[in-house]
Amino acid sequence: MKAIRRFTVRTVLPEQLQPLHELALNLRWSWHPETRDLFRSVDPEVWAATGEDPVRLLGEVPAARLAALASDRRFLRRLGDLADDLREYLTGPRWYQAQQEDGATPPPAAIAYFSPEYGIAAALPQYSGGLGILAGDHLKAASDLGVPIIGVGLFYRHGYFRQSLDRVGWQQERYPLLDPDELAVSLLREADGTPSRVDLALPGGRTLAAHIWKAQVGRVPLLLLDSDIEANSPAERDVTDRLYGGGSEHRLLQEMLLGIGGVRAVRAYGRLTGHPAPEVFHTNEGHAGFLGVERIRELVADQAAGLDFAAALESVRAGTLFTTHTPVPAGIDRFDRDLVARHFGGDAALPGVPVESVLALGAETWRGGDPKLFNMAAMGLRLAQRANGVSTLHGEVSRSMFNGLWPGFDPAEVPITSVTNGVHAATWIDPAVVRLGAAEIGAERTEEAMTTGETKRWTGLERIGNAEIWDLRRSLRAQLVDEARRRLRASWHQRGAGEAELGWVSSVLDPDVLTIGFARRVPSYKRLTLMLRDPDRLRALLLHPTRPVQIVVAGKAHPADDGGKRLIQQMVAFADDPAVRHRIVFLPDYDMAMAQHLYPGCDVWLNNPLRPLEACGTSGMKAALNGCLNLSVLDGWWDEWYDGQNGWAIPTADEGDGVLDPESSEAERRDDIEAAALYDLIEEQVAGRFYDRGNDGLPHRWIAMVRHTLVTLGPKVLAGRMVREYVERLYTPAALAQRELAVRRHAAARELAEWKAKVREGWPGVRVEHVEADCPAEAQELGSSLALRVQVALGALEPGDVEVQVVSGRVDETDGISDAAALALKPVGGPDLDGRIRYEGSLELCRTGPFGYTVRVLPAHPRLASPAELGLVALPAESAGMDAGLLR
Repeated sequence: MKAIRRFTVRTVLPEQLQPLHELALNLRWSWHPETRDLFRSVDPEVWAATGEDPVRLLGEVPAARLAALASDRRFLRRLGDLADDLREYLTGPRWYQAQQEDGATPPPAAIAYFSPEYGIAAALPQYSGGLGILAGDHLKAASDLGVPIIGVGLFYRHGYFRQSLDRVGWQQERYPLLDPDELAVSLLREADGTPSRVDLALPGGRTLAAHIWKAQVGRVPLLLLDSDIEANSPAERDVTDRLYGGGSEHRLLQEMLLGIGGVRAVRAYGRLTGHPAPEVFHTNEGHAGFLGVERIRELVADQAAGLDFAAALESVRAGTLFTTHTPVPAGIDRFDRDLVARHFGGDAALPGVPVESVLALGAETWRGGDPKLFNMAAMGLRLAQRANGVSTLHGEVSRSMFNGLWPGFDPAEVPITSVTNGVHAATWIDPAVVRLGAAEIGAERTEEAMTTGETKRWTGLERIGNAEIWDLRRSLRAQLVDEARRRLRASWHQRGAGEAELGWVSSVLDPDVLTIGFARRVPSYKRLTLMLRDPDRLRALLLHPTRPVQIVVAGKAHPADDGGKRLIQQMVAFADDPAVRHRIVFLPDYDMAMAQHLYPGCDVWLNNPLRPLEACGTSGMKAALNGCLNLSVLDGWWDEWYDGQNGWAIPTADEGDGVLDPESSEAERRDDIEAAALYDLIEEQVAGRFYDRGNDGLPHRWIAMVRHTLVTLGPKVLAGRMVREYVERLYTPAALAQRELAVRRHAAARELAEWKAKVREGWPGVRVEHVEADCPAEAQELGSSLALRVQVALGALEPGDVEVQVVSGRVDETDGISDAAALALKPVGGPDLDGRIRYEGSLELCRTGPFGYTVRVLPAHPRLASPAELGLVALPAESAGMDAGLLR
């Protein structure tokens, strides 16, 4: 029989053990080893059986054991110390508080961070891959630094799928139902005890309602909206059923709930708790872009502010940051324009927000864009005055990909910067690695090094001895071997094998063999099966008589991606071969719990995407923090920080354009070339160095690379470094811009909106009509200068509305300017009889070789974050063909 209703009966803890609830409901336990050790000591068997989840542990531990602990003075002392430590962590000043005291510009009072998924801990499965893990690490690092972030997301009742394999290696998915009462979350309630609720109007008079679950991530509250409530009809209840599921309208409703409902949840949380209102809103990818539309509605509805849509848009943009994570247009959410119109028009319209204005925000107005589609990334960029990619290379790719929003500007001038991702050290570094570092530089300094990412904190690690490093590496490898055997045995049981068939599993992998790890999502561009291009060559590497290699592989394909599932099936078929199955394994159900064994236990982390389609690739960062060396295509963060001593770079065959059709003969040839390069590297360099032992049996050159990786990459790859960059380079300037526009009841926002409207209307009348320079036609000498005189027609605009620049640099055979430098020219006198303004300046010739220049006119205003912000530029007639018209 099946129950007609399910609920959880929670244990009533003895009064002496009440602090256990406090510790369990704050997810800091997921990165605090001492707290995890305390919970393990409550009942080691139950702790293991519940997946190391404190909330489930407290619900299942026998009452007799709790009674015994309530009278165990040693346990109670540990409990009291850890409860005090948590309270001090939550209330004491940290890095951010020092910035508030010392900085000339006060940082934001609060930041709202929106993401569709969060990877905080395996016990809260609200993530699918790198985007969610990054979001979780962002919140954890913000907590450690004291940054006042509020996280906002959705609560998926089925989370992402759990993966298993059938007998022939085909991926199987299942979606276990998550019970919030068994998770480290609590329901946000009104003062009268009723659940707090947000409502969204839908077409046809329907309403989408959601409750708000709060997960406490250290100092950071994470608000998760849940539509599975009785107030909704069945269709609306299913909006938050699972991560990245359903059709187009289902996805649109999720993103409306995340953006619009998320802002309303933040307001409710501030009203109920007194938390400061966010000055900055950060949208992690385009899924939450509608948050800007809701904030415009708020300002238009505020009669005291008296703002129209255009002025409210300027105020919202000033305090908004958009982070893009995709390097390809196919990775962007795009909806049918009519579908969006239906959900933002008629009886579903947001008061004061015309549907035409919403549609314009997501319009693909650039050459080659589809006028029938609504582009979430385009809306995100139009609603944010600041934007960034997630590595230096990804910033370059993003500027090219979104160049159409800023026509007339070179990609290098597109106002998208980059902040390279980082990973949360305390989550991903194995405790044994931490202990080794603490033994050399001290526990307090080790914690500071992992938190802040300050390079000076990592000095001293270079003194760790070779024997200590090698002993640690073997120990971590042995842990991974044990974990892999356990998971492989469980997987084969799920595939239908009996215990009598699985004797071979106990000899799978070897703690003394070079171990390569490969684990990630399985879209085609990540090339899971590149290592299988030449199966005989791979077998030779795995079975080498003196320098064998073993490989641990894991990954999930999206449930709707049969192509990705076929790649997994190919990998599983190879790994099932009795001749090599002791040297290569595929472990299903890749998640945070598995990853925390994989990264420390591998010697080499393999990453072979199509360059430049890996925006960042943080798995390699996590591996590096544990002394694992990277073997990767120069993409994402590896392109930025590979130095020749911290791993190996896999050569690429297509010069990095990454746009070949995967089915084309060119793509096949590229994969063959890059696979051969991979085999050569492993055989000739990686394995050679690993097995090159001194008289003492130690691979000294390998250990030197491990030590170098820890000392030089350690501080760079940290989420603490990343969050500090966001605060200093993006959050604080955004807060300052927002404050300046909000003074005097948003007078500056109204002024800026009026100025932009005037400039857009008058821009067709702006022309560069004449350019002349005092110089002979022959070659010029280095250090000489050109006297420039330019005649510019401004039409209805005034000199104060524009800046006239000379742009110069090296030129190619087509006269294209590279390494450009811009110099402002100054107006001389008033308008002539034809209304033209004369500008003059001197251009110094500071480089040799082919050199050229041009002149342009740009809008200029002190409140613009970039000269390219409006997407408007006027060039000389010979540069015609450049159009303009970015909606700003």
